[in-house]
Amino acid sequence: MEHWAERATTVRVVGTGIMGRGIAQVAAAAGLTVQLADARPEAVDAAVAQVGAMFDKLVAKGRMAADDATAAKARLVPLDDPLAPAERLDLVIEAVREDLPAKQRLFQGLEKACPETTVLATNTSSLSVTRIAAGLSDPSRLAGLHFFNPVPLMRLAEVIPGARTADWIPDALTGLVRRLGHTPVRAPDTPGFLVNHAGRGLSTEALQIVAEGTARPVDVDRIARDVLGLKMGPFELMDLTGLDVSHPVLETIWEGFHYDERLRPSHLTRARYDAGLFGRKTGAGWYEYVDGVKREPAEAPAPAGAGDSLPPFWITGPAPDADRLAGVLAKAGVPVERGPMPSEAAIVLDTDGVIFPHENSLDPRRTVAVDPVGGFERRLVLTVHPGLDPAVGEAALAGLAATGLPVTVVTDAPVPVSERLLASIVNVSCEIAQRGLASPGDIDTAVRLGLGYPLGPLEWGNHRGPERVLSALGAMFAGTGDPRYRPSRWLSHRVALGMPLTEHGTTPGYFFGDGASLGSGG
Repeated sequence: MEHWAERATTVRVVGTGIMGRGIAQVAAAAGLTVQLADARPEAVDAAVAQVGAMFDKLVAKGRMAADDATAAKARLVPLDDPLAPAERLDLVIEAVREDLPAKQRLFQGLEKACPETTVLATNTSSLSVTRIAAGLSDPSRLAGLHFFNPVPLMRLAEVIPGARTADWIPDALTGLVRRLGHTPVRAPDTPGFLVNHAGRGLSTEALQIVAEGTARPVDVDRIARDVLGLKMGPFELMDLTGLDVSHPVLETIWEGFHYDERLRPSHLTRARYDAGLFGRKTGAGWYEYVDGVKREPAEAPAPAGAGDSLPPFWITGPAPDADRLAGVLAKAGVPVERGPMPSEAAIVLDTDGVIFPHENSLDPRRTVAVDPVGGFERRLVLTVHPGLDPAVGEAALAGLAATGLPVTVVTDAPVPVSERLLASIVNVSCEIAQRGLASPGDIDTAVRLGLGYPLGPLEWGNHRGPERVLSALGAMFAGTGDPRYRPSRWLSHRVALGMPLTEHGTTPGYFFGDGASLGSGG
């Protein structure tokens, strides 16, 4: 089946919802004849019209030539029956609802209606490809081909071989994805495939932070955006996706990996799911929505009058971070001291970001912490604790607010919120690599494109420093005893060996001629 992707001319898309229409659009634009079919015949004509209108919009925006749009629209072929017999058909892509029996019945019919050479692909986002294929006489014909919404903009597709998928099909589908102008990644047929599995690192730790009372959902989102540089915070994302989708995914992935504590969901989502607080689609989730617009709580205001006469701020912590914070405060006119600390220092800012885990002689009544991750550039995160003098806390907030930067106030924990989120993101993806579920390169590509992270998780771990990530996990485990912070062997080995997280390294597969093959661990 060499060069199958280049020779393919015709694809049938079954299911004309938003995903099916998006797939049809990119396929027709790439020069393929696209047969559109749906269980509801009236939906097919509407889908053809809608995809055609999208081509017209691209022409109006100067992003597509008029002749190309006309040709692409001509390649859209409506069908009355998803199971219409075909003499020549290279590929069928199923994009119907996430219902296992329904998908199995559809493919059983397609297997009979289509030539034996037709490749069958499911766009499932959550069901086992192997289980879908199990109902076929020839399960080797079927693989997963998971696009992301909206398909024309999210230029990523997971290629997912089932347990009995023919060896040539994943490579053929990989070539086709490239022909469509998208980036393919090979994903395992395991719960969450690759992108949704890797995404549990952020969402589960964010839920844990809120559940333990360290920060509110809006605080976590602001830190994720302004400190870590994510496009959306985890709670915003859950509201956008809908908790009716996110909660079952959290539970399914945790169960599917035999209750691995790194993937443990939270009790918070169950109650909200039962209450119908799904997010934007219901008008209420982690946030309230009015006419689809999020209502976000106001930033923490500086206490009235607290900034009129600020006492000196003594800054302690690692030199680069302490120097940087001192500069930010001094520029705002906040009195800063860096010399020997008096026994009765008014306010102590510790740039380690946390207070209790450090063995020092700082007076807890007068000590707060400021998270150094992010370089104090877009947001300041102030850490307080139960033993703090409230007047000191008010003065610290006023001093930080004088910089003009937004200030988020959180409670003390063994590791700052931003570091916890990042360590979990990295650790979960390290375990994906350790289990051989995907290559380091595919993990980073999939997460960067599929979730919009500024870096892939393994690249991000290298950038932050693998030893820092490991230290953060160790501090959280020492401070809580929670096994969710158990580091992946992929991480601990590479820290011990001084290797980057993105390097596969030598494995037993090398000696059997497999090189850095998947499934070999590291």
